[in-house]
Amino acid sequence: MRLGPLQLVSNLFLSPLAGYTNLPFRLVVREIGGVGLCTTDLVNARSLIEKNPKAFKLIETSPADAPLAVQLFGSVPGEMRDAALYLESTGVHSIDINMGCPVRKVCKVGGGSAMMTELDKTSALVRGMIEAVKIPVTVKMRLGWDDNNLTAPDLARALEDVGVAAIFVHGRTREQGFGGTVNLAGIRKVVEAVKTIPVIGNGDIVTPEAAKKMFDETGCAGVSMGRGAFYDPWIFKRTLQYVQTGELPPEPSFDERVRVMNRHLDLMVEVFGEELGCRMFRKVAPWYSKRFGPCHEFNKKVVQVRTRAEFDEVLQNYIRWRKQFLDESGNLLPRFEPAPLIASFMREPASTTREHIPVPKGPVEVW
Repeated sequence: MRLGPLQLVSNLFLSPLAGYTNLPFRLVVREIGGVGLCTTDLVNARSLIEKNPKAFKLIETSPADAPLAVQLFGSVPGEMRDAALYLESTGVHSIDINMGCPVRKVCKVGGGSAMMTELDKTSALVRGMIEAVKIPVTVKMRLGWDDNNLTAPDLARALEDVGVAAIFVHGRTREQGFGGTVNLAGIRKVVEAVKTIPVIGNGDIVTPEAAKKMFDETGCAGVSMGRGAFYDPWIFKRTLQYVQTGELPPEPSFDERVRVMNRHLDLMVEVFGEELGCRMFRKVAPWYSKRFGPCHEFNKKVVQVRTRAEFDEVLQNYIRWRKQFLDESGNLLPRFEPAPLIASFMREPASTTREHIPVPKGPVEVW
C-alpha cells in the first residue's frame, strides 16, 4: 500500500493509544511483523515547539522504528504548522492530525473531535500544514460529534480537496467514546465520499476476522488497530496471513506470550530505565495476562514490581501456580480457557451493549 510517496509493506496500521504505543511497544509489534505503519502517542503541537522534554519522549524513535508517523493535536494553525516542520526536520515519515480523540482535555482546547465541528476552520489549518511540508499529512477522525452530527463524509471530502494523503476514521462518534458498537456503514460512507485517497478503518479490531469484516463491509483500503494490538501484538501478522490465504492462524501459545512480554519489558527498561520502565510496565503486563487463563495471582503481584528481578520472581511464581489449571499436555483445561475476543460489530444484537472499555489515562492527563 502507498501513503503518498511512502511504500508500506502492508495495509495494517498501529493506532495511537495514549500511554501505550511508545517506542518499546512499537518495536515489539514490528519484530513480530505484519504492520505497515506505526504511529506515536498523541503529541501536543505547542509542547513540541516549546521543546518540552515530555513531548520529545513521546516522539522518541530508533532506526528499527520505521516507517513512523507522529500524531499531533492542536487547534492553532501556526503551532500545528511549526510542529509539522520540526517533525519533518527530524526525519519523521508522516504526520497524522488528531481529530478523533474524545478526551475532554483535548476537545476543550479545540483539538481532537472538536475539530470536526468547524469544517472551514479545520480545512484551513490542515492546508497550512500540507503546504509547509513535503512528507504525507493524514487525518484521524471519528464519524462525528454525536449521532445527529455525522460530519465525517463532508470533512473527508474537504480534506481531500486540500491535499491530505489519507483519512483514518474510527467508526464511533465522540459522544460514544470507546463504548457501543462500531458503525461499519458509517465508515463506508466516508470511503464513498472521497475520490482518490485511501480511507483506513478503525475501531474494535480485536481479531483477524474483525479486520476482514471491516475490509469487506466498508471497502476501506486499510485497517488500523490500537487496543486490539495490546490484547494481541501478533494481530498484524495473523491478520495479514488470514486476509492473504483465508487460513486463520492460531492464537500464540502461552510460552510465546511470555517471551514477547519479557521482550517488551526489556525494551521498557532500555528506553525508560529500570525504575520507570518497571513502574510503567505495571499497567502493560495485565494486557498480556488477559489471554493467560486464570491470572489474578499474576495481576495482583505484577502491579507492585519495581525491578526486573522482582518481575522475574512474580512471573516464575505465577507459572508454578498456573499449573493447577493445565492438563497433562500442559494446555489449559477447557473450562479455564479465556473467552474468545469478539468485535462489537460481530456480536449478536442483544449483546452489543457490552461494558465500556476505557482508554487508559496515560500521559494525556498531563497534556
